[in-house]
Amino acid sequence: MSNTSAVDTYLVIDDDEVFAQILARSLTRLGKKVGIAHDEAGALEANRLQLPQRIVLDLKLEQSSGLHLIQQLKAANPRASIVILTGYSSIATAVEAIKLGAEHYLCKPASVEEIINAFEKTTGDPETSLAENPPSIDRMEWEHIQRVLEQHQGNVSATARSLGMHRRTLQRKLSKKPRKL
Repeated sequence: MSNTSAVDTYLVIDDDEVFAQILARSLTRLGKKVGIAHDEAGALEANRLQLPQRIVLDLKLEQSSGLHLIQQLKAANPRASIVILTGYSSIATAVEAIKLGAEHYLCKPASVEEIINAFEKTTGDPETSLAENPPSIDRMEWEHIQRVLEQHQGNVSATARSLGMHRRTLQRKLSKKPRKL
C-alpha cells in the first residue's frame, strides 16, 4: 500500500555496491529519500534507524539469503513494504518470499519504474499473460535445485547429499546464472 507521506523513504539492500548506488541515485532524482545497506547487519541497523516505508531487498546477498531478512525487517518495521529484486529468480523463492511477507518479487534487470510500480500494486492481475512455452529442462533443473536448497535452509552440503551429487558440482551449478525459461 502506498503511504500518504509527501516523500517516500526507501532502503536499498544489495551486496552489489555499484547497483545499489545507481538505484539509490535514480530514486533520489525522483524525489525519494534513500538509504543503502550491503549486508545483513547493515540492513537490520539501517531499517531500525531509518524506518523506511519501502525496502528493495536483493534475494542473494554475499553471505546470506534475503529470505532470512524479510521477517526480521518486518518485525522491526511492520509498516514497511518489501519488494524482492533478484537475478536468481525461481518459483520456490518467489513463493517463499511472499509467504514470509514480501509484497512483490521482481527479476533483475528491473527499471526504477517497475520497482516503484511493484510497491503500488496491491492486488493480483488475472490478465497476466501465460508463458508461450514450457520451461527448458535446464530451467526445471535450476528450479528443482532451488526448492531442495530452500528445504535445507541454504545448506549446500545437505542439498548436494539430498540431490545425490558432489558438493562442488552443486556449487558450480549455483554459481551460474539461472537458465532462461
